[in-house]
Amino acid sequence: MSNGGSLSIIVPAHNEERLLGGTLAAIHDAASATGRPYEVIVADDASTDRTAEIAASHNARVVRVDRRQIAAARNAGAHAASGERFIFVDADTLVNAGVIREALAALDNGAVGGGAAIQFDQPIPMYARLLLPALMVLFRSARLAAGCFVFCTRDAFVAVGGFDEAYFGAEEIVISRALRRQGRFAILEGAVVTSGRKLRTYSAGELLTSLWRIARRGTRGVQRREGLDLWYAKRRDDPRDDA
Repeated sequence: MSNGGSLSIIVPAHNEERLLGGTLAAIHDAASATGRPYEVIVADDASTDRTAEIAASHNARVVRVDRRQIAAARNAGAHAASGERFIFVDADTLVNAGVIREALAALDNGAVGGGAAIQFDQPIPMYARLLLPALMVLFRSARLAAGCFVFCTRDAFVAVGGFDEAYFGAEEIVISRALRRQGRFAILEGAVVTSGRKLRTYSAGELLTSLWRIARRGTRGVQRREGLDLWYAKRRDDPRDDA
């Protein structure tokens, strides 16, 4: 089912009761400012907290998922969507009207999809502040979307088969490459603000060790949940919550 040029904003979420309300409020403010019709869908993937309740209270349609897989949750939201343009926003990420307008303009001008620059909420460790600009240059030059904000047309999403559910991580890189084969893939100048909680709750040594183990296994390292604790282990308490 389609709604002309309408927009579906899809938010995958697992136990996100603390941050989801702010994410959805920002989405509504940003999308309303564009003047275009839109819907918000929260793909609630096996949450055991108030994620679904909070989503419903913020005028989002809740789609139940029981996979504990980010790619599957995103696909479930897309399958329930009615719009011709999709924007996937992580539940810990704040968007603004400028970046939504820029994404829609890119699609209006023929792009099949894309991503945005990212910023982390503060505080984050010094090493992360130093590495982030280089990481953004790498993603922009490689034309890869950061996972917290990915957009595309419905047609391109269907053509590539959505997010590849063979992957439990790096699915945004896989779909970025697939979408690039369909047409122009735009990395926006505008930025979204995503949570730096992993950077605050894992030491640099833990992060580097985890990423090294994944890299050493290659593709196999992101095709199973085991070993991907950064994304699938029980979330650690964010010290920012107590600030």
